[in-house]
Amino acid sequence: MDASGRSWRSSIAWVTLFAVAMAFLESAVVVYLRALAYPDGFAFPLKPLDERLVGTELVREAATLVMLLAPGALLSRKRMGRFAWFCWSFAVWDLFYYVFLKMLLGWPESLFTWDVLFLLPTVWVGPVLAPCMVSLGLLMLAVVVLRGRERDPAFRLARWQWAVLTASGMVILFTFMVGPVRYLEATAPARTAGTSAMDALGGYVPRDFAWLPFLAACLAAGCTVLAVARGTGRKRQALGG
Repeated sequence: MDASGRSWRSSIAWVTLFAVAMAFLESAVVVYLRALAYPDGFAFPLKPLDERLVGTELVREAATLVMLLAPGALLSRKRMGRFAWFCWSFAVWDLFYYVFLKMLLGWPESLFTWDVLFLLPTVWVGPVLAPCMVSLGLLMLAVVVLRGRERDPAFRLARWQWAVLTASGMVILFTFMVGPVRYLEATAPARTAGTSAMDALGGYVPRDFAWLPFLAACLAAGCTVLAVARGTGRKRQALGG
C-alpha cells in the first residue's frame, strides 16, 4: 500500500510513465550535447568539454537522482517502499534512455558498445549491456519488495540479504569505475595541477570490462532476490493467501 492507502499496482503505471518521460528528456539532452561536442560521432577517447558544461552536467545528474527519488517519497512513508520505488524508477529510466537513444541517434551500435554511464563521484564506463542487466535486476527487486509489503506492511529484507545486495552493488560499481580510476592514477605524474577528471581522461580508451566480478555480483544479487521472493511466497501460503 502507498501513502494514500492504494495498492502499488494502481500507482505503477504513473511511476513508469514518469520514468519513461524522464528517459526521453535525458536522451534529448544527450542528443544536444553530442551535436555540440561530438558532431562527428561519440567515441573514445573523450573530447575535453568546457568546464562550465562539465559542472552543469554534474549538477544535472544530481538533480536526476533527486527526481528519481521523488515518486517513492510521495508514494510511501516507509524506507523499504521508497527504496523499491526508486529501484523501479531508476531501472525504467535507464532502460528507456537507451531505447530512445537508439531511436534518435541509431546508437548504441550494439549492447557491447562502450558508454559513459555516470560522472558522480567519478567517471563510470561500461558496455551498454552491463547497466541494462543491472536495471533488469532492479526491476525484479522492486516487484519483490512491493509485493512483499502489500502482503505484510512490516516486510523487510533480512540482514544477510541486505549484506549480499550491498556487497554486490559495490562490486558492480567497482567494475564501472576501475578502468577510469586506474588510468587517472597511472597518468597522475604527467598531469598539471588543477586538471579536471574529464580533461585527464582525454586519452582514455576502455578496452576490457571486468566481466567476471560483474557477473559474479549479478549472480549473487539475483539469487538473493529469488530467495526473498521465495520467502514471501512461503509466508503467503502460511497465511492462506
